[in-house]
Amino acid sequence: MIMDFWAFFIAILLLTMTPGLDTALVIRNTTRGGWKDGITCSLGICCGLFVHATMSAVGLSVVLVSSAELFTVVKTIGAIYLIWLGVQSIRSTFSHSQSIDMSSNKSLEAPSLKVSFKEGFLSNILNPKTAVFYLALLPQFINPEYSAFAQSLLMASIHFIIAMIWQGGVALLVEKAKQLMSSTVVKNRIERVTGTVLVMLGVNLLVSK
Repeated sequence: MIMDFWAFFIAILLLTMTPGLDTALVIRNTTRGGWKDGITCSLGICCGLFVHATMSAVGLSVVLVSSAELFTVVKTIGAIYLIWLGVQSIRSTFSHSQSIDMSSNKSLEAPSLKVSFKEGFLSNILNPKTAVFYLALLPQFINPEYSAFAQSLLMASIHFIIAMIWQGGVALLVEKAKQLMSSTVVKNRIERVTGTVLVMLGVNLLVSK
């Protein structure tokens, strides 16, 4: 049903494997709360794909792109949210005891799975660049003989599966690394790095045109 399926598949695969915001968030949540938190964060990110696919199919993304004011508002909200997540990550590392053993794979401030899901979901739907990407990409593979909405959701589903597998692998690797490096100092350093990356991504989104 999808036109040029393999071209679409390769494009989505490369997009998913390129390090960026999603990878940083998954690493952050896995480091902070464990493998389940990383997977749950990934699930939230991937569920956001269906929002963008729906917006693209019904034309809402066109409105977002054509309205400079609306795009700026969404971009600013998304950027502030990323910066807030990054700052929270960095701040939390200063409250962790340096003497706690990480072998239990749990942080003193491990979030609930609901929080991890919400952070992933909001970071995705508040990123206007994802909406623009879906608007630019999906129509190229829409077969006019079939429903554009159904095809958009199908492509989002394919992206969902690829992203969950990739990000789940990232979360698993981070969890294994945590077990090998059972030092809270190491954990804090990883979380500070990912927090800094989130802040930088938020600032970059804020100043981008």
